[in-house]
Amino acid sequence: MRLIGEITAPPDKSISHRAVMLGAIARGVTTVGNFLTGADCMATADCFHKLGIKIEIEENIGENIRENIGENQAKIYGKGLRLSPPTGALDVKNSGTSLRLLTGILAAQNFDSEATGDESIQKRPMKRVIEPLSQMGARIIGERAPIKILGSRLTGITYELKEPSAQVKSAILLASLYADSPTVIIEKVKSRNHTEIMLKAFGADITKDGDRIISRPAGELKAANIQIPGDISSAAFFIVGALICDGSELLIKNVGVNPTRSGILDALRAMGANIKLLNIKRGAEPSADILVKSSKLEGIVIKGDTIPRLIDEIPILAVAAMFAKGETIIRDAAELRVKETDRISSISEEFSKLGANITPTEDGLIINGADPNPEFPDTNSRGDHRIAMSLAIAGLKIPNKLINSDCVNISFPNFFKVLLKILRTDPAPGFF
Repeated sequence: MRLIGEITAPPDKSISHRAVMLGAIARGVTTVGNFLTGADCMATADCFHKLGIKIEIEENIGENIRENIGENQAKIYGKGLRLSPPTGALDVKNSGTSLRLLTGILAAQNFDSEATGDESIQKRPMKRVIEPLSQMGARIIGERAPIKILGSRLTGITYELKEPSAQVKSAILLASLYADSPTVIIEKVKSRNHTEIMLKAFGADITKDGDRIISRPAGELKAANIQIPGDISSAAFFIVGALICDGSELLIKNVGVNPTRSGILDALRAMGANIKLLNIKRGAEPSADILVKSSKLEGIVIKGDTIPRLIDEIPILAVAAMFAKGETIIRDAAELRVKETDRISSISEEFSKLGANITPTEDGLIINGADPNPEFPDTNSRGDHRIAMSLAIAGLKIPNKLINSDCVNISFPNFFKVLLKILRTDPAPGFF
């Protein structure tokens, strides 16, 4: 099989979440171009609708409609920092970003609220968010969803992040907008900085001094126009697919290459990947077209400060390692244990069905290539969208029947349509 052609990456999920949230608590109408309408981001929109915010989404406008991707536009009619009391619990579905960031906003409202989610969300830890918010004066009942948030007066704090986490950092920053004094976050290891970038666009008083992020109360935010680049986490599946399939050449347009998110490109290049950035657009959220050609990959060690820059891409990075020469070791990635699934276990168990020589560790994986399984095994996403797409890409080389593939709608609703568009050999029967 070969991947040949040109595609456009779907909108960035992380930035889409934040655009809705900040648009909702700003004054005026915020227009968001290239908004992701996957299930996670729509859950965020639904929560803010229940909090009294009008949100209009126009789907599939622009020239990319012919690629079954489209460019969606969202308009958020913000009312300012104070929201309306919801009727009933706020359901974030499968979205950890929605739950953790929303908690930072709800903690300072003048009403009490409850937030919950699906079975997966109810297993994911919230203590890491609740601890700093409680230091600010928040009152939150429960350590996992469903949680109750009792509206409180907040004060600024100085807080050193215990582990690199954009979600924890963002929850604190959103809460800091309501605090009565400045908040300082000490971040020794960088995590994605979309919240800081967007807060500035909406007029927040936020500065950086070394490893310190300082947020000073500055009154109301003002509506902004936001244009969202493509999601590098989604593009990564096709990047790896093109690398491992001989004779492939793929151009992926308009991909966000924010340095706090582009660790996947650095790791793949270290493995020997032929990847070039074209048409680079500088700015707060830089983007580029990514040209990928099939390559012979070699195993490497991935650890330390690199991990937060590619944590979401580790499932597809494991696929690259399956087809690389030598051993790939992934360390310092214990965070994978508390994602949509325990991704260390999911990767190890499901990829082993394909013949992967893979050993799980407490904080990562050791991968020594793969001996293809000729039996066309059943594989299961376990409801995890990134595991599903990674198994699909692995299936280009080792055919398997993927069960529970609908979860791709969480982040990439048209994943299989786009894959079939660029596939130059028919997949095995029953693969999709």
